[in-house]
Amino acid sequence: MRIIETNNFGGDYPNESFINIPPLPKEVCEEICNLINDTLNNSVYDCPRFWKTVENDYKLKPGFEP
Repeated sequence: MRIIETNNFGGDYPNESFINIPPLPKEVCEEICNLINDTLNNSVYDCPRFWKTVENDYKLKPGFEP
């Protein structure tokens, strides 16, 4: 499993990227995502980005390009 950073507001062009760590077991990826998301989204502001676990062969969704 891998971890991606994506748009936290559900847009059509989330400009996703993989975080720079090797594939890990699903449980480890989910724990990392929970730690990041809980820390950033419980701060003073709502974080515009969100981290989630995906399969190794996941295809990233691009950002908007006019």
